[in-house]
Amino acid sequence: MNLHRLLAQRAAPLRIGLIGAGKFGTMFLAQVRRTPGLHVAGLADLNLNRAGEALRRAGWPGEAIQPSVDQALKTKGVALFDDPFALIKAPGVDIIIDSTGSPTAGVAHALATIEAGRHIIMVNVEADALCGPALAERARKAGVVYSLAYGDQPALIAEQVDWARASGFDVIAAGKGTKYLPGYHHVTPADVWRHYGLTPEQAERGGMNPQMFNSFLDGTKSAIEMTAVANATGLTPAPDGLGFPSCGTRALADVLRPRAEGGTLHHKGQVEVISSMGTDGKELTDHLRWGVYVVFEAPSDYVQACFREYGLVTDSTGRYSALYKPFHLIGLELGISVASVGVRGEPTGQPDAFRADAVACAKRDLKAGETLDGEGGFTVYGRLMPSSGSVAAGALPIGLAHGVKLKRPVTRDGVVRADDVTLDEGSLAVRTRREMEAKFAALNAA
Repeated sequence: MNLHRLLAQRAAPLRIGLIGAGKFGTMFLAQVRRTPGLHVAGLADLNLNRAGEALRRAGWPGEAIQPSVDQALKTKGVALFDDPFALIKAPGVDIIIDSTGSPTAGVAHALATIEAGRHIIMVNVEADALCGPALAERARKAGVVYSLAYGDQPALIAEQVDWARASGFDVIAAGKGTKYLPGYHHVTPADVWRHYGLTPEQAERGGMNPQMFNSFLDGTKSAIEMTAVANATGLTPAPDGLGFPSCGTRALADVLRPRAEGGTLHHKGQVEVISSMGTDGKELTDHLRWGVYVVFEAPSDYVQACFREYGLVTDSTGRYSALYKPFHLIGLELGISVASVGVRGEPTGQPDAFRADAVACAKRDLKAGETLDGEGGFTVYGRLMPSSGSVAAGALPIGLAHGVKLKRPVTRDGVVRADDVTLDEGSLAVRTRREMEAKFAALNAA
């Protein structure tokens, strides 16, 4: 509350550098000019034509494009960069937003931003799942803010968890909805549109990337996002990862309670993703495919009675209830993060420990010599694991499973291990990840 008022009272706008002119970034560009106190002074993309097209689609006039950040600040325009690191270092920028989706690039951008003394908002949840706890710690030590991106589901879930705890409730479960059926782990970009209900021609006309959309279908994006939620909230995964139980909004409190009480949870305080599809393959009438939820518990008989009196939908015992939001607006809501970071110095969600991990598993029997193609591809999918199990197994994070060659075969659904592939140990992402794992192991041993 009050963010709009605080922005409107600023003598000068928050000066933003946006990296990535994809869908999320374009949606933000469409709203930011309508928000007082915010100014995107620089936009970086490896393809300058795509950056210009994103501005056009978002309603920016052609004359808004300026040759430098300095000129952009004087004219309320925007400067274009094909080198993100030049934008990160550009004088006059307060906050950098990484909206690229590349985990390794995102880690490099975050580290450079922190070193430059700027705040970083990580739309790039892939990078956060890979190294987020280490990046957030670096930012805290440097006196800048590392934040998850409001509008994306992890930050919205973290907000709901915070609401429940600040209201005095124990959080039983939190997560999101998605479309999932048994067997979707093995779906590839070749058949993704059939499951979405589109023809390849329709998808191509819409400019839809089959590998990116397949990540939403095969469970990888769910594993990545729940990794971010667990690391930011203290909730933890079940030992066997996500169960994807079929569940509509009215059944949240019944389904997402402990198994000993008739639900599906391994433990209280769990992250979980629910399916919008019934076991018969039909869409549930009150599904939560695009939304987020939190399940919380009445701590006393008096509060349980209050649940009844105020019409809360509960489980059969009356002890558990749920709050949900049926949608997320991704880039259209991103200004909330920018305002929170810029005027309050507060993140909209931030990892504070390494509790969960998204690891690579084989979609089919893989042979030695094959090259993995990463998130949403033909070779691997992401599975959520407790970080203790991931580190003990030496599992390969899904964020490092792109463009690396297998040294030995991996059977279908088997976890790919880091020593099964050849990694570039000198890369920033691999080094940062190794440091995070080593610190986690040391903390566990202490």
